[in-house]
Amino acid sequence: METLHIATTPFEGQRPGTSGLRKKVKVFQQPGYLENFVQAILDSQPELQGGSLVVGGDGRYFNREAIQVILRLAAANGVRRLIVGRGGLFSTPAVSCVIRKYKTQGGIVLSASHNPGGPDEDFGIKFNSANGGPAPESVTEAIFARTKSIDRYLTLDTPPVDLDQLGTFRLGETEIEIIDPVSDYADLMEALFDFDAIHHLFNSGHFQMRFDAMHAITGPYAIEILENRLGAAPGTVMNGVPLEDFGGGHPDPNLAHAQELVAMMHGSDGLDFGAASDGDGDRNMILGRDCFVTPSDSLAILAANAHLLPGYRQGIRGIARSMPTSQAANRVADFLGIECFETPTGWKFFGNLLDAGRITLCGEESFGTGSDHVREKDGLWAVLFWLNLLAVRQQSVAEILTDHWKRFGRNFYTRHDYEGVDLDAAEGLVDHLRRLLPDLPGRQLGAETVSYADDFAYTDPIDGSVSERQGIRIGFESGARIVYRLSGTGTSGATLRVYLEYFEPDPALHHSDTQDAMRPLVLIARELAQIESRTGRTEPDVVT
Repeated sequence: METLHIATTPFEGQRPGTSGLRKKVKVFQQPGYLENFVQAILDSQPELQGGSLVVGGDGRYFNREAIQVILRLAAANGVRRLIVGRGGLFSTPAVSCVIRKYKTQGGIVLSASHNPGGPDEDFGIKFNSANGGPAPESVTEAIFARTKSIDRYLTLDTPPVDLDQLGTFRLGETEIEIIDPVSDYADLMEALFDFDAIHHLFNSGHFQMRFDAMHAITGPYAIEILENRLGAAPGTVMNGVPLEDFGGGHPDPNLAHAQELVAMMHGSDGLDFGAASDGDGDRNMILGRDCFVTPSDSLAILAANAHLLPGYRQGIRGIARSMPTSQAANRVADFLGIECFETPTGWKFFGNLLDAGRITLCGEESFGTGSDHVREKDGLWAVLFWLNLLAVRQQSVAEILTDHWKRFGRNFYTRHDYEGVDLDAAEGLVDHLRRLLPDLPGRQLGAETVSYADDFAYTDPIDGSVSERQGIRIGFESGARIVYRLSGTGTSGATLRVYLEYFEPDPALHHSDTQDAMRPLVLIARELAQIESRTGRTEPDVVT
């Protein structure tokens, strides 16, 4: 079979962000655009020639067409074996699981995570390394460098591969194996959690739950695990069929975008437990009756209780949290006498710590939690962890939350997102804050006194690499914090994220309304950054 050498020229702006390259579908549909980026991956990762590669995505619009392009390019470039999820589907944590189980040289994940899907919406592609995790900056920079000089890509002129038929096929000299995308991942979950205890909970007659798959990739995984293996009632999984446009919804598991599920949690007839996951299955939201568990609190609670579950019976070695995530996990780590690392946002920063055995659990405030079982955040894993915990402790979500706060104190926490902000305006706002930093320590802002102010920089304790300008941190003598950061996960404009937290040790105040409690800090954050005058926004688009 003849390999075709197709002449090409570079496209501007193919630098991967925190989670790969994300653009509008129409950008990826340009002739040569996807081909250039995939060829840059193959050119910059020589171990793939003669090696194995996992390929799959979240099923969003353009997923199938993109996979056909990738298979032809991989075969033309000498990849020996390709493992593909049936239908072109794989959740992001399942890709990590399969990479690690079959010891492949990496994987290509097609997703724009929690961003909307459809012909006019978002698409994304990222490379995962042989450890199963997102490629580190050294790899993404090598890929980007190659995109700037690329002059040809290699492909084959072949009919499309049947992605819906399990089995092994050949494409030139390359073996393509179409596998069930769910089974390996489901087996791993069964090894980590006490499925008998969760099954008993489901069949106790005193427990009701719903899992909202948001018409995204976790639908098949949740149906197999929750309903088929654990015996949850049929219909426990809502919106369980993956759709190319996620049913017209926004597959982001938060209070704003999962309102149908949230409404089911209220009042005396509300569900006992609710959970949701996002477009590619790596995020999670946890709800109890009349209560919401912030991702920051969730990480801390899982860490404090991990020893109660089979996969973590020996305890945990350490915890890592992204810098904007609240310091609740630090309090648990101090109690357990283990390390707690503060890293930049982006799951790839946890990889070295996990591989070195320095941490067992890790999490981000952006609804991502995970452990050393894979090298991605894992939405369904977090849901199963909570279900196992509820089964063991025989308490409600609210009771577990309250007990945790009594024991460790409460870190009140909120995030305000200003989406689609003019990029120049957003960058001007951050530059304004950077100019203020040297003069802020000791300054009185409202009722708070600034103790430190910096632009967060991180030195990786494993490989010594340095990541600078990772977010503006302003800490106060009271222990409160404000963090400003521009997100790298959008495809148009800029998203300004403002993170706020303060610590409350008094149990009598633990059940105050979060937004009421945070109002003084919110006013400080808005005035200091001049958000309204610089962006034209009087209110955030999303509050979580």
